[in-house]
Amino acid sequence: MRTTVGIIGAGPAGLLLARLLHRAGVESVVLESRDRDYVEQRQRAGILEQGTVDVLRAAGAGDRMDREGLPHDGIELRFARRRHRVDFPALTGGRSVMVYAQTEVCKDLIALQLEEGGPLLFGAEALAVEDADTERPRIRFCREGREDVLECEYVVGCDGFWGVSRTAVPSGLSRAFERTYPFSWLGILADVAPSHDELVYARHERGFALLSMRSPSVSRLYLQVPAGTDAGEWSDDQIWEELERRFETADDWALARGPITSKSVTPMRSYVHEPMRHGRLFLAGDAAHIVPPTGAKGLNLAVGDVVTFARALAHQRETGSWERLDAYSETCLRRVWQAERFSYEMTSMLHRAPDATPFDERIQLARLARLTASRAAETDLAHGYTGFPLE
Repeated sequence: MRTTVGIIGAGPAGLLLARLLHRAGVESVVLESRDRDYVEQRQRAGILEQGTVDVLRAAGAGDRMDREGLPHDGIELRFARRRHRVDFPALTGGRSVMVYAQTEVCKDLIALQLEEGGPLLFGAEALAVEDADTERPRIRFCREGREDVLECEYVVGCDGFWGVSRTAVPSGLSRAFERTYPFSWLGILADVAPSHDELVYARHERGFALLSMRSPSVSRLYLQVPAGTDAGEWSDDQIWEELERRFETADDWALARGPITSKSVTPMRSYVHEPMRHGRLFLAGDAAHIVPPTGAKGLNLAVGDVVTFARALAHQRETGSWERLDAYSETCLRRVWQAERFSYEMTSMLHRAPDATPFDERIQLARLARLTASRAAETDLAHGYTGFPLE
């Protein structure tokens, strides 16, 4: 098989890149190790930044998002039983976010790719990226028990931290930066209408909690728990009781309960791999960086990566200049590190560390109080949350 761009991974990054390339008249082949049902059901992020929303619309992939997604103009911060709303449009010149689950983004992009785009091969496990530093990189993959080779002009690895793309960058050229947090998130889906019309981020002495949603009738909620927690250790009643404690306020706000349909535990981690390019291999999304979910940045960073690549490739084809492709890693990493900073600051401000001292806790409260009293501080948070510019 031959193509112009070989894409490993059919998550939102790989699928969006295939869509962008198709609309630009560039051939691509997407290889995905899992089957279609798995890709369309795996639960991941649910917050789309303004830039991500704009890109999906421009790519012709925003119709269902605009019908079924939930536009949000702010978030609520809770601490010391107080409530404070951050108004995004008022602080950013009109920017906002959209609640629309990654599963739905993938469904939309898969349908478009199968109807209009190039090959999308499910059950195709990438085994290795070879000759990345030549003009003809290759992807060895296995499908239906047979090995095959996809010859490309470019390879974009959107196959996550455990995929083969990142390991194809020679170790002597690689540098990794990471932080592992001593806590995780216990997440639930519940068949109950959200108890608030916007996301609620709660800092409590017992730990962090987040109120989110997937639809007007399905709530998504999270509790900070110790690292290594087994979701099965928590009964439904224990979860609801703990959520009620952490969301408590001085007014009459109440948390609505409902049947819990799923439970899972998400480890908290920050990770960046440099560089994000080796020869004609380009890393995107979790293959290059991971952020704790507090800042809602993971999917949006992946979108930024593939938009940067698509624009750089278009520039090369139009002008013959490799300047933007050569600058891919540097360009992406500027945005990545700002997102890492933002996610780290949100995480450290809202979570209780196991070894936290009274001084640490007072500093957290002081940071939150600063946000409620300073328009400059609030504006910085609003700009970070709604998304850093796509260069």
